[in-house]
Amino acid sequence: MALTTGPRSLLTRRQVRGITAAALALALLTGAMVWFAGSGDRALDEACGGALAADEVRAVLGDSGVEVTSSTEGTFGGDGGTSLAVRCEVTAEDKGRVDVTISGAPRPRAEYGTGEPYTALPAHDTLPVPLGHGWSGLLATDNARQGDPGDGKATAAVLLDCARGGRSLLITVRTALGGATLDDPATRPSFVRTATATARRADDRWDCGARLGRPVRSVGLPVNKDEYEPLLGATGTCATVPTAARSAVSTARETARARAPREICALGARDGSPRYRLDAYYGPYAEDARAQYTRNDGEGVTPAEKPSGRLGRSAYWAGADCPHGAPRALYLIRADDADGDARARPDLGYERAALKAFAARSTEDHGCAAPVTP
Repeated sequence: MALTTGPRSLLTRRQVRGITAAALALALLTGAMVWFAGSGDRALDEACGGALAADEVRAVLGDSGVEVTSSTEGTFGGDGGTSLAVRCEVTAEDKGRVDVTISGAPRPRAEYGTGEPYTALPAHDTLPVPLGHGWSGLLATDNARQGDPGDGKATAAVLLDCARGGRSLLITVRTALGGATLDDPATRPSFVRTATATARRADDRWDCGARLGRPVRSVGLPVNKDEYEPLLGATGTCATVPTAARSAVSTARETARARAPREICALGARDGSPRYRLDAYYGPYAEDARAQYTRNDGEGVTPAEKPSGRLGRSAYWAGADCPHGAPRALYLIRADDADGDARARPDLGYERAALKAFAARSTEDHGCAAPVTP
């Protein structure tokens, strides 16, 4: 089903809005798809099933000359999970682009083999930082390091844990702004506001009833690979993780803890060279990680099958049950050294101790049960 809302449409604005509202309601009930493309205020207000924070998008892209594409499909809720998948993209030729996805969780298990269930965060050495201000969310850079030309690119993600039924909504916003930079603390919140404002509208649109955060007036800078500090002084995601003389682990890169759905602690040698990486996954991110192991037939016993265990020569995982019927949290430690020494001669005792400390501290912050560790 398609709607064209551009200037050549023969329908009046009121007729188009009425048709769009009816189509969206039908999509939510039947799982049908609604798609449209257009320009102007009407298209912007109706994008992402009416959940897009249009005013915030106008604030970063301007209020004229924007082009909009939008699709809404699937259902939200039910015993078999939710297949809600919403996407809209807003582009302004001279100013940039905002790309929004809203995903319902958990996904039906039948979808695990059909690609990535959720929009992923950029994957590289720069660590995403929590949004804070009461939000369960993250800000990640889309570049390998800050200072690159055109570094006005970022991804903000917000996770809403709904009030009932173990459901959640994951809102992910990729923003590319010409002339902007993440290095400027005054402009960083502009990369986040569309995500948090859209999360508020999505919470109401799909009757989620989540605990919402406050306006984000400041946000940290994603952590580069050269921003390591002594592990003994860690106060964030690496707090309580022990050092190891045998494994030459004495430094860490970390972020603050603030109920983020993804947490990372990168452990290194004295000169900062990488040794191990610890990851915590919550909600849809934990579900997604386990779904990827489900698709790998040759792995043997994996996090998709047991709450804790060992992967290969140098990797362990742990798990923890979390409130409100959320997916079991997942914690991993993996060798991360460039020369492969930690993989070739793994210190298994240290890996288990580091994972236990990391998971215990993270579960405490997230209100989950004590982790099951290997």
